[in-house]
Order: sequence, then C-alpha cells, then structure tokens
Amino acid sequence: MSHVISAPPAVARPQTHADSRPVSPAQEVTLRVNGQSRRLHIDPRTTLLDCLREQLGLTGAKKGCDHGQCGACTVHVNGRRVNACLLLAAALDGDEVTTIEGLARDGALHPVQAAFLEHDAYQCGYCTCGQIMSAAALMSEPCGPADADVKECMSGNICRCGAYRNIVAAVQDARGRET
Repeated sequence: MSHVISAPPAVARPQTHADSRPVSPAQEVTLRVNGQSRRLHIDPRTTLLDCLREQLGLTGAKKGCDHGQCGACTVHVNGRRVNACLLLAAALDGDEVTTIEGLARDGALHPVQAAFLEHDAYQCGYCTCGQIMSAAALMSEPCGPADADVKECMSGNICRCGAYRNIVAAVQDARGRET
C-alpha cells in the first residue's frame, strides 16, 4: 500500500510590514476639521494627532510626549479640549475638530491668540499652539477669577521655557475681553 502524503492546505496569512507587524485594513472616516468635511482612509490605529499632521498637513498641534502629559497636541473635539495624541481618529467619525489653524475667524485672531501676541506669552513656540487651544477652551469652562485658578485650569500644558507668567497674563487678558 502506498501512502500519499499531501501538503497541508495553505493558510492565508495577513499582509505584514517589512518589520513583521500586521497591516490593518484602511478605514474610512469623515472628520469635520476647521469647518471643512474631510473624508479619509486611515489605518484604524492612527491617532488624531498623526492624522492631522501626516494626512491633512495641519502641523500646529505638536508631538511632544506622545503620552498626553505635555499638552503640545491640544485641539478641540466638539468644542472640548483634548490631547490629540491619545485619541484614535477612527473613533471620531463625524466629529468636529478645531486646530490652531482654524481658531481665527474671518481674518481676525481669536482673543486668546491676540492676547498671547500682546503679552509675549511664548518663547521657543513649541508649546504655544497647545497652550492657545487649551486657553481658548478654558474661556467656556468654569474657572475661578484668580491667577492660581488659571494655572490650575492650564496645568495640562507644559512650557519648558517657563513663560508661565506671560501665559497666565494673556489668558486673564483674553478672559477680560470676553466679558
């Protein structure tokens, strides 16, 4: 009796990157970014920060710590400030995203942007966009009137240059303009 040995059936293997990580299929997502609807095909593992910077060319939000601890990537999602490095873009399908590039309206700076310029509330500028976005959101959040209150409300944004005194002055000035 002869035994015929056949090869096991071929198993489909997932496509991989050169470094052997599996490739995820692209997911279609629609984001409303700075007032414009943008339909994107993204890897479902893509953070909002990477989507904004790499796919949409909006580089105002910075990649600082990539752990949600520095605030350099602060943007607004549906009017609330968030750390874009912590959110998956695919989870935001249909949401409104505002970046520093969309904060000014009709050629006029947002009051926080104007106050940052007037109070020289930046040094190297790396954290400035995140600071401004956080401060702009603070304008509609409950925050006490004292400088210490503003410092607490802005504590998720770090400035390695130490421009805090000017940042707080700018935020307080902008808050005064809003009333």
